[in-house]
Amino acid sequence: MTQSPGHAHEAGPSPALTPAQAFDALYAFCAPALVRQAYLLTGRRELAQEAVERAFQLAWQNWPQVARDRDPAGWVRAVAHECALSPWHRFRLRYRHPEPPPADAADRALLEALLKLPPTYRRTLLLYDGIGLDLPETAAETEASTPAAAGRLTRARRLVAGQVPDLADPAALHRRLAELASTERLRAAQPPTVRTYAERRTRFWTRSALAFTATIIAATTLTLRTAPTHYEAPIGPAQAISGVPAEVGMGPLSAGERALQAKLRRSADSGPERLVPVAR
Repeated sequence: MTQSPGHAHEAGPSPALTPAQAFDALYAFCAPALVRQAYLLTGRRELAQEAVERAFQLAWQNWPQVARDRDPAGWVRAVAHECALSPWHRFRLRYRHPEPPPADAADRALLEALLKLPPTYRRTLLLYDGIGLDLPETAAETEASTPAAAGRLTRARRLVAGQVPDLADPAALHRRLAELASTERLRAAQPPTVRTYAERRTRFWTRSALAFTATIIAATTLTLRTAPTHYEAPIGPAQAISGVPAEVGMGPLSAGERALQAKLRRSADSGPERLVPVAR
């Protein structure tokens, strides 16, 4: 039974995406939501964008591994959250001062309550009540056991409810987290920009590694050429020699030495007497 060209075209396999196209599709699908999540974790708009871009740069540098991962979006999300919560940001001058808070009073109260939580509690609360992961997935992404993740979630909810009593209901908390992240003007860079920067970083580190390797090889070669070819025993430390009389200055002349001195003074200083031997 033959098929019409149109039916055959519809039944045929769809063309495979190039790596760049697959990356751009993942970026377009995940980046806006990840920027909002990173903002809830940090309270900083610029840092949220930076963390997401850094996560996607690492994803592009490791794209063969990420493309084969069973959950590429989860891979990038985990890296973005870790970048956002990195403790090294506190040492950067640009992040030592807080950013302007949200304009709405309710949003400010919720963000302040979130930022008062320990980072692990904050991340657990965001994954479970904000994103909607189940408890085992939340525990796996935060590298904790399921009971530990459940304990963190319970304590985080209690602390937030203590600051904002209206959010004691998990459904209300979920709704308010989504509203808070959506009201801020958060944008992500374009996928080609992220890919280009990632490729530049890869080239830079590759060249740095090659230069470092060449330096090590040159230093090793120089050492081999200039190193001694035989063993030379080290010179021992100086030691005192015993039995040698101490050096002393000239003392007074003895009687015989004074007589010899007087005899020499009485002798003629020049003349044949000094050249003719005297018979004894």
